[in-house]
Amino acid sequence: MIRLLQLEWLKNLSYKPFKIFSVIYFTVLIALLFIGLVDFSIGNFTINLKEQGIYNFPQIWNFTTWIVGLFKIFLGCIIIFSICQEFTNRMFKQNTIDGLSRKEFIFSKLLTILIFTTFSTLFVLFVSLYLGYNYSEKTSFNLVTQEIYFIPNYFIKLFTFFTLLMFLSIVLRKSMFVFLGIFALWFLEQVFNVLEMKVFYSNYPNISNQELVEKVQNEFMWSKFLPLESTSGLIPNPMMRLQIAEMLGGKFSFQYPTFNLVASLLWTTLFILASYWILKKRDW
Repeated sequence: MIRLLQLEWLKNLSYKPFKIFSVIYFTVLIALLFIGLVDFSIGNFTINLKEQGIYNFPQIWNFTTWIVGLFKIFLGCIIIFSICQEFTNRMFKQNTIDGLSRKEFIFSKLLTILIFTTFSTLFVLFVSLYLGYNYSEKTSFNLVTQEIYFIPNYFIKLFTFFTLLMFLSIVLRKSMFVFLGIFALWFLEQVFNVLEMKVFYSNYPNISNQELVEKVQNEFMWSKFLPLESTSGLIPNPMMRLQIAEMLGGKFSFQYPTFNLVASLLWTTLFILASYWILKKRDW
């Protein structure tokens, strides 16, 4: 394991995009996580997100993990470029000649993904605790830990997404094709989701908003098991949660996305096994 980590470190450290996207990613993270401390003027209105309660426990866990998750593509770029360059620069072939097995190659990339994911998760955890304890109206232990499960959900969301990028990078081997593949997958999932929701709404034309929200949460939907949609559902949009709660008079109860969690874990396993299978079958 140490040998594989050293090999990956030497590859990435000498790779310029690794440094660029790492700096961009964590700079954007810091700016976004502290954005609630700044007043925004829209016409005659001044908005301060901190005063809206985004840094209050337990809401802060949902807010920070969701807002940071929007920019996971910056870390994803590092993974895409680092894997694709293995094939474009023929480093993979040279490494196999030097004795690196295909299993070790996959394991080395998974170690890199695990390190990125762990570091990003710990970063969000500590910054959220700092902001919460400094700006939350209440800091009782029960409130602090009430929705802390968004942190492990964030870890799973990133890890699943990065294994998807690893799989596409091994299949397509060109970074531009990988980006096009991700966009195509996202677009197809959105189309499928819209069509499924139209069918769902047509089955319940005359029910109240509260009943509709409850049915959406409890209804079996295939879109919850799609790769990108399953990870997205692990951390819902916090603004939408607030809007639904206001619409229902504060009676909205968020249910843990068990379906999304199971789907994300299954997709992670599938991407890893499929990546290894392709490496073994192809004549590189």
